[in-house]
Amino acid sequence: MQFNPLNFIENLRYMGVGMLSIFIVIGVIVLITDLLNKVTKK
Repeated sequence: MQFNPLNFIENLRYMGVGMLSIFIVIGVIVLITDLLNKVTKK
């Protein structure tokens, strides 16, 4: 097993895309929940 620090640097892009997509999904869930609360509010 070898440790190559350059592999970590190369994979930062993929980790960033993954984190961005997680935040986007959470944001969509929050927006849908807020919209449903406004629509069903009495």
